[in-house]
Amino acid sequence: MPKAFAERQQAITDDEVREAVQFFKFEHLPKDLQAVSKPFYELAYRVATELPDNPERVMTLRKLVEAKDCAVRTLLYGR
Repeated sequence: MPKAFAERQQAITDDEVREAVQFFKFEHLPKDLQAVSKPFYELAYRVATELPDNPERVMTLRKLVEAKDCAVRTLLYGR
């Protein structure tokens, strides 16, 4: 079973990256939105922990959160 969001976030040592990852929290969302949001969190966590530490890593997370927000809004569109 994967680690809980808070436990994973605490494992990230770079403050700027940890701050960016907070926007991928999904456990509070309704199930249908969790299903869309969770894969973005999984990718964000991999970016935060596996890619080299440089400014592009933070930019990747910023762009990814934009994409995640758009995907969630896709499900909310017209509700």
